[in-house]
Amino acid sequence: MKKCKILMPIGGLGAGINQQAFDNGMAMGPDAIAIDAGSTDSGPAFLATGMTKYARGMIKNDLAIAVRGARSADIPLFVGSCGTCGTDNMVDLYAEIVKEVCEAEGLKGKIAKIYSQQTADTLKAKWDEGKIHPLEGAPDISRATFDECANIVAVLGAEPFIEAYVNGANIVLAGRSTDTAIIAALPLHMGCDPGAAWHGAKTVECGAQCADKSDGMGVFLVVDEAGFEVRPLLPDARCTPYTVAAHLLYENADPFRMREPAGTLLTGDAVYTQIDDCTTRVTGTKFEYADQYTMKLEGAAAVGYQNISLIGVTNRKVLADPENWVRNMSEYTRKLIDKAGIRREDYSFNFKLYGYNAVIEGPVPQGTPPPREIGALLTVTAKTQELATQVAKVFNPILLHFPADFNDTMPSFAFPFSPVDCPRGATYEFKLYHVMDVANPMELVRIEYSQV
Repeated sequence: MKKCKILMPIGGLGAGINQQAFDNGMAMGPDAIAIDAGSTDSGPAFLATGMTKYARGMIKNDLAIAVRGARSADIPLFVGSCGTCGTDNMVDLYAEIVKEVCEAEGLKGKIAKIYSQQTADTLKAKWDEGKIHPLEGAPDISRATFDECANIVAVLGAEPFIEAYVNGANIVLAGRSTDTAIIAALPLHMGCDPGAAWHGAKTVECGAQCADKSDGMGVFLVVDEAGFEVRPLLPDARCTPYTVAAHLLYENADPFRMREPAGTLLTGDAVYTQIDDCTTRVTGTKFEYADQYTMKLEGAAAVGYQNISLIGVTNRKVLADPENWVRNMSEYTRKLIDKAGIRREDYSFNFKLYGYNAVIEGPVPQGTPPPREIGALLTVTAKTQELATQVAKVFNPILLHFPADFNDTMPSFAFPFSPVDCPRGATYEFKLYHVMDVANPMELVRIEYSQV
């Protein structure tokens, strides 16, 4: 039976690989090491700026462990979505770090750099051809949107990883990729069942989140012609039918249908079986290839500048009805901002009341007791940093003393910083959440090879 073994040592490269867990995984004889290095989870700023959210030292720590293990066992290392956002400069950064590691430790190999960043002109031509379509919930766009984006990436499927491997690459560093493509590539190339390859990849994409303990560990995936098996790398953890099936709910609107560039993963008939104390086997998953191969486009840009102010409130009358206090303070201060000559269409602001209702929006359940204290975070957004700062300065004295009842003695609140208004810099948003029809999986892809 055709079989492929994948070591997934951590859910996000740069978060800190557990060396003992990694060594345990290497002892199981993997055919490849696969690691996801990016996501849109942390917001649009990283794509808009072409920056990573991880410290360079931690990226080097994890890459050193992975490269050392891969070269010692003479197996490939696949890394996708380099630098959080997967822009071309982040792929180059990872290649630079890999070369540092190899030169320091006397390691040799062939590096493939897979680029998926796109130019506005390329995408405008595809827009004119009607090749770009919105996903559910996508913003409305026009031809001009492509010029507005600071950076745009196309999300890679499994095929570029396979091409790099077939061309002899030992270390594959890719731009923005689907989390699953990084892992499914080699099992697909080796002739394993496509449904098992994609479902297994989805299961282990976040490392040990598919186990009952996920602290810094990874997992080991075995894909064959009939299904897949997954087990954790440390002895005190277990992969169970419950924990494995539960991961289908992560970042999916529908746990039974998940779209990849090449088609759709169908898990409705999957059967989960505990085969030993820590290992679960899954069979019955199918993969339905699409008539049209598509690649998701992600684009982001700066859309304004922000200033934030934070105060701590313990006043009991304010805490009895914080929403009313915010509403009255907002109306009062907006009139003062008008007097300062600042047009309402040039700025916006909002409050988050931490300790009250900042995280879970909507009505507070009836009977909920007042909090002991809240942190009121004001965020002002405007076209320029100076304008955002000026609006925040109008709020400054109001934030210090605004009462719940003007007939009462004026309260005082706590400023944790001085000055209280903190320029936050640019704020960003995603501009594209679309897919593009492509003639083949490599149409938007460029690969460069080098020896180290």
